[in-house]
Amino acid sequence: MNGELNEQQINNILSSQAVGRIACCEKGFPYIVPVTYAYDGHYIYAQSIEGKKLELMRENPNVSFEVDISHDINNWQSAVVFGQFQELEGSEAEKARELLFTRVLPLMTISEIHPHEHGEGSGHELSDASRIKPVMFRIQITEKIGRYERK
Repeated sequence: MNGELNEQQINNILSSQAVGRIACCEKGFPYIVPVTYAYDGHYIYAQSIEGKKLELMRENPNVSFEVDISHDINNWQSAVVFGQFQELEGSEAEKARELLFTRVLPLMTISEIHPHEHGEGSGHELSDASRIKPVMFRIQITEKIGRYERK
């Protein structure tokens, strides 16, 4: 059976996951990348380093954001958000970072637990500093849709 999700089901998907995919447009072609995010019921919050994704969203703030839950090929749910990219600064950025880290930090493993994955010797000191990215942003949601399949 295929069908559409209602708003509560869509919100449940957005609230229950920590990784989604953001799509922006480059010269008429979609560009999509995964991001760690937090959803507060009104906005999608994420962080980024400078790069192609930010460049494209600054040029054209219209974005889509997708999150899915897949149990197998015949049992899945997907939520898609349409909205506007908004770069955050100052206290807005700090509040967004706090929300994001409160949501995803319990899911992260600090590097000290797995030092073998971070090299040894000079220049390979253990650090989680790279988890904080300089640019915080949010997606102001204008529309949400969702679909599912169950067999």
